[in-house]
Amino acid sequence: MSLDFDRVDLAEVSKHFGRRRAVSRINLRVQSGDVVGVLGPNGAGKSTLLGLLASLVTPSSGTIRYGERPVRDALGEVRGRIGLLAHELHLYTELTARQNLEFFARLHGLDARALVPGALEAAGLADRADDAVAGFSRGMRQRLALERALLHRPRLVLMDEPFTGLDDRAVGLVADRMRALAAAGSMVVMATHDLDVAEGLVTRVAIIRDGRVMTDDTAHSGLRGRYRSIIGH
Repeated sequence: MSLDFDRVDLAEVSKHFGRRRAVSRINLRVQSGDVVGVLGPNGAGKSTLLGLLASLVTPSSGTIRYGERPVRDALGEVRGRIGLLAHELHLYTELTARQNLEFFARLHGLDARALVPGALEAAGLADRADDAVAGFSRGMRQRLALERALLHRPRLVLMDEPFTGLDDRAVGLVADRMRALAAAGSMVVMATHDLDVAEGLVTRVAIIRDGRVMTDDTAHSGLRGRYRSIIGH
């Protein structure tokens, strides 16, 4: 049976790159149905935290558990349950939208015929399925990359600045997709600078400054004011 989990726990997790401390003694729990907004200025440690959650960055100290399993005990299984939308989308622009999704599906042993049509529909790209990605807007590429990250139905979905360069319509589509994922039992964690979008979307907020989680709390109104009181601007 493949690994499944309904929570991820970070306990006293630190990561150092040489003498530079990227994150320090982070304690954080992400649970099924959460949409967690990771907020903080540039260089605060947001991307490192996502890398740790994705199992792509190894902690210098502390533990990360997926359900009851430490990541070191089931690395391959854990990665099979994670979907990552990085800031760099890593699409093959010379290929069509359909070909990008089919390539990813085959790479992971998935049934492309069964999964790709629905993914194109969810991305709002069914009518552009056979057009080269080179001609797509940033929003179209973002939606395609998101559906690529979701093809294998991950339990944990990680997004790094998912709203960068998107118009209002594209922001709404991506935000709605995130809500639907959480409602279906996934865990969604996004690093973002967009406080206005985050306020109406996230269920929990983790604010990071200088590699430390300064607050981890249930989301409520007044997010911008709370952010300013902690970060200072």
